[in-house]
Amino acid sequence: MDVLTASAWYYTSNASANWTFNFRGNSGTTLNSVLATNDSITVAFAVTQGTTAYYPTVFQVDGTSVTPKWLGGTAPSAGNASSVDLYTFTIIKTASATFTVLGSLSQFK
Repeated sequence: MDVLTASAWYYTSNASANWTFNFRGNSGTTLNSVLATNDSITVAFAVTQGTTAYYPTVFQVDGTSVTPKWLGGTAPSAGNASSVDLYTFTIIKTASATFTVLGSLSQFK
């Protein structure tokens, strides 16, 4: 997700496979260079789900894997069929190229 382009995204076609979130500034700018230490950004991604639902399985910041901390303590293990799933992430830069990612999933039907 290119956070310099937008902080909210809406995928209106039915998801057709599990996907990767890669948070970055844009194709030529790292998120690490955009945020100062202790700065944060919140981004939202709404995805339309058909009768077969999918979900994100890989999370990255600037191409490096991160493990989000999830609201409620448990990462989603599936999407919600015939719904719009809203993923919200707050990305906090804690040191150079070091991030804490807080995530939540809300279902809209």
